Amino acid sequence: MEVQFRTSKLRKQYEDHQKAERAYGISIGRRYIARINIIKLAHDIDELRRMPGLRCHALEGKRQGQHALNLDGFYRLIFTLVDERCEIVCIEEVSKHYDD
Repeated sequence: MEVQFRTSKLRKQYEDHQKAERAYGISIGRRYIARINIIKLAHDIDELRRMPGLRCHALEGKRQGQHALNLDGFYRLIFTLVDERCEIVCIEEVSKHYDD
């Protein structure tokens, strides 16, 4: 899948592990980069949903149309599907699960 980023800050955090670790802490920063690498290797959203540790799922309510991947117990990576074939995703944010 192709990955886009909503902000240049999110892209820079992916490209520079030190920026990701500074923003989210060492563990979450590393998982942020690793999850994006997994997304890049996946063929479609169904493949992400079948990977057990990711807990990939569609969001509801005010986040309808977005999906989330687990980073740890509290943090998740939020993304949207950009195209109808589900081949391009846009990384929206890293958020605390109960913070939005």
